[in-house]
Amino acid sequence: MTAVVEENTVLEFKGRMLMMTVLQLKNLDANLLHQEVSQRLEDAAQWLQEAPVVIDVSQDLEVDPVALMAAVDTLRSLGVNLVALARTTGIDNDTAGMLGLGTLSLSGGRDVPRRSEPAPQVEAEKVPTATQRIETLVVDQPVRSGQQVYSRGDLIVLAPVSTGAELMAEGNIHVYSKLRGRALAGVRGDGSARIFCQQLNAELVSIAGHYRVAEDLPEAHRNRAVYLSLEGDAMQFTALS
Repeated sequence: MTAVVEENTVLEFKGRMLMMTVLQLKNLDANLLHQEVSQRLEDAAQWLQEAPVVIDVSQDLEVDPVALMAAVDTLRSLGVNLVALARTTGIDNDTAGMLGLGTLSLSGGRDVPRRSEPAPQVEAEKVPTATQRIETLVVDQPVRSGQQVYSRGDLIVLAPVSTGAELMAEGNIHVYSKLRGRALAGVRGDGSARIFCQQLNAELVSIAGHYRVAEDLPEAHRNRAVYLSLEGDAMQFTALS
């Protein structure tokens, strides 16, 4: 007989994919920031007002700690949910710690090396291509508000997707009904992924990290059958005939 021993623990690490908004600052003038951010938040959907935000200071700016602190204080006073600073050659953990923030490296290899000797060569994780995807998840029930569906391959939904629901797939997403929630395809960086739907009215659509919110959806394709793809960094909308 094998004894099962329960280990009491006060914490548990869990992996979860979260979407963050990157706010790139091209000017650290606190007055200008207050004016423009106030307007953006006034026009934004509720999800953007509550989204975790990473500050990315433009590489063209010389980082002045005093000006950066004033900019961060301005953003906080407006209710922006700041969580981290993007690491650059001018911003490190000490700078972020002074502002009460963490640091992270944005995709694109902008991490700052901590030592001068060459770093060991590590083979990059391979992004699955369309021919490598072997798993397809089919959902034949409505996806309701608060529900999240994740597929390691393609995701096919045969019923409506409600506002507040979220679809995530490493491959393509097909919705053969109304799409009102969020749809994130190619979540592991596959830029060849696509989103297909019979009626587009989504809160957010994303392919390989490039996204559009509801306010940015083309009117010509709203509430119509359409498929979405990437051309470079631009999201393309094409009518389904």
